[in-house]
This record gives sequence, C-alpha cells and structure tokens, in this order.
Amino acid sequence: MKNPDVRIEEIQTLSDNWYHLKKVIFEIKQSDGLWHKQARECYDRGNGAAILLYHPIRKTVILTKQFRMPTYINGNDDGFLIEVCAGVLDGDDPATCIRRETQEETGYTITAHTYLFDLYMSPGSVTETLSFFIAEYSDAKKTSKGGGLAEEAEDIEILELPFSQAMEMLKNGQIKDAKTTILLQHLKLSGFQ
Repeated sequence: MKNPDVRIEEIQTLSDNWYHLKKVIFEIKQSDGLWHKQARECYDRGNGAAILLYHPIRKTVILTKQFRMPTYINGNDDGFLIEVCAGVLDGDDPATCIRRETQEETGYTITAHTYLFDLYMSPGSVTETLSFFIAEYSDAKKTSKGGGLAEEAEDIEILELPFSQAMEMLKNGQIKDAKTTILLQHLKLSGFQ
C-alpha cells in the first residue's frame, strides 16, 4: 500500500551506467500537518543476498577478501575488504542467488541453508534490501576452486578462519563490513563458539 502522505512529483535519471541513480522530487506531509517539498538521490543496484558458511565441528567460518573501490576512495588504505559471500539477485529469488554466489565465490555447493531476515543496508540513499542466510559447510561440499568469475573480473580470496579469530577481527577493526558483522554476531548470539 502506498503512503497517502507522500506525493512523487518527478523522477530524473542521473545515471544508468552500471545500475540506476535517480533524483526523486516529492512532497511529504510531515508531523506538523504541512506538506514539504524535498529531493533525494536514490541508487538502485537491485536487491541481494548474503550468507555465512560455518563448520559446526571445527568451529570455523568461510569469509572472502576482495578489492572494493568505494572503500579505497573512502580511507581503506589497500581497498581490500573481508566479507561474507554475497551477491545481487540478478532476477533470481534470494535462495537461488545465494547458492549461485556461494559456488562462484567460495567453491562450496550448498543445498541446505537457513533464511534469517531481510534488511535495508543503507536506506538513506540506496534502495537495496539484503536477504541474510547461514549454512553449514564441509570438505565434501567443496566442489570447485571458487574465487569468483573471470568474466566479472572477480579475484576473490577465500578465507577459512576459526570463529574466535573472526570475532577478534571484528573487535579490532580488521572486519568492517556491515553484512559480515551482522552475520557473525547472529551466529554468536545463536550460541556458536
């Protein structure tokens, strides 16, 4: 249901190079009862999914490390970020997306996974919602090298870390990615040690 207190007047396309950047001019009825005109830029890169793979016996997790230009130009000295496996839906449902991305990025084939929740990741300017998952992994599920797709110029390093080390990396600032932080904290709150 659309909000009757929001009236969109105009949507301008500012860029549609990789994804879509739009300027939305609208009026909103605020708590004072008056209508106020505003303009906001909204970046639409599509929705995505993220997953944390964990080994229940070894107490390890699978993370990835790759170069992220936006972090590089915003103070990340080497531009590399440690993250959980994730990707854009590209027309798939979240479960299909996360199985595809897990295979491409980590080389693990997963068939059983647990859906947790959907979250807006940066609602002030980005339209994306991210579906969060966890799944167990084992050596038997490693079916390819992983590392990403060459045609997408991905060069992803796969990290298998003790869960305790990943949590320490979170505490000391080596892990700065929001989706990774959320999933590691979820696993800890679930009693995983």
